[in-house]
Amino acid sequence: MSSSLPVLVIGAGAGGLGAARTLADAGVPVLVIEARNRIGGRAHTVLSPGGDPIDHGCGWLHSATENPMVAIAEREGFTVDRLTPPWQRRSATPGFSETDQAAFGAAIDRFDERLVEARGQDDRPASAMLEPGNRWNPLIDAVSTWYSGAELDLVSAEDLDRYDDNGRNWRVREGYGRLIETLGRGLDIRLGVRAEAVRHDGRTLTVETSRGTIEASAVVVALPSAVLATGALRFHPALPDKIEAADALPLGLADKLTFRLDDADGFEADRAVFGRTDTRRTASYTFRPSGFAQVECYFGGALAYDLERDDARAFETFALEELSALYGADIRRRLHALPMTLWGREPESLGSYSYARPGMARMRERLAEPVGERLFFAGEAVSPTHYSTAHGAYLTGVEAARRIVAARHGEIAA
Repeated sequence: MSSSLPVLVIGAGAGGLGAARTLADAGVPVLVIEARNRIGGRAHTVLSPGGDPIDHGCGWLHSATENPMVAIAEREGFTVDRLTPPWQRRSATPGFSETDQAAFGAAIDRFDERLVEARGQDDRPASAMLEPGNRWNPLIDAVSTWYSGAELDLVSAEDLDRYDDNGRNWRVREGYGRLIETLGRGLDIRLGVRAEAVRHDGRTLTVETSRGTIEASAVVVALPSAVLATGALRFHPALPDKIEAADALPLGLADKLTFRLDDADGFEADRAVFGRTDTRRTASYTFRPSGFAQVECYFGGALAYDLERDDARAFETFALEELSALYGADIRRRLHALPMTLWGREPESLGSYSYARPGMARMRERLAEPVGERLFFAGEAVSPTHYSTAHGAYLTGVEAARRIVAARHGEIAA
């Protein structure tokens, strides 16, 4: 594959597809290359044997009333489920009393208040915002592993506070991964092509790939920060600031296991359950997500990393033990594990979504800064306020594309 074209996009996740879609709609020729054999990146929907969708990756339209993906979903004929998400409803955890749930909620509220109070101070680990000795600290830490993919002592308090969430969270009933795939419709996308090096010191940019060399007037790099941090994509001249920024924004790990649930009518739809409430090494379980006869099991942080060292069967064993402790041994015969994605093992991802290390919150802006207005970076990790979301990645791709279009118009006018 040897060609010359105006714009090359590296990566066909939400950020890369957002950039390519915007460029194509503006009449700018664009090519997308993707190392995987599919598009969507960390948005990936599969079907269960019964035909029900399962999101292995992102599954929620966060900040939904402001999320541009909602309008795209409705335009494309997807069903947007506007029900209150499980984590914003009373927990259905057996033995977790109303009194204890209220105390846990109050502890989280105080944690959030301390994040706000710490604004303008030296950036510290988010764990510093926990109330010393509070009995709910382990469960708050477990929740962190689900939304950051990492425990609070690893996460920047400033970065966590900068996350913009309006509290409205909706589902795409047919699967978020399928929605992201629609962004690629009609685009020139080459699968199974890995970018290996970008030379950006010539009249044009030259990209070496596993299938040949491509020249372009502009390049959008839409790869996960964890992949960039490894140096798997080389830059000539070197860009040590970008590699440093990417390393400061590692991907946490959050893995999903889905069980088919027999005799599902005995469980209320979209109800969340904690495996345990006294440790951070526990999973979250959503019974009958969107009404499907399933249990969605969510593992994060160190627990997910430890289970990945074995294989998917380790997740199944862990979940069955926790659920049996809650519902009795009979629950085992009603649960049937379905295939899952181990995101930490996937070489094109190396994790699930980004968090900033303590003291490194501003590295998102550093990673986002274009090089010579020809080399751009997109993806959830470069979004300062919507990181870890598909729509955050999409918006960074749209912004990169708009800057390229504006620059081309300036060249034409000149």
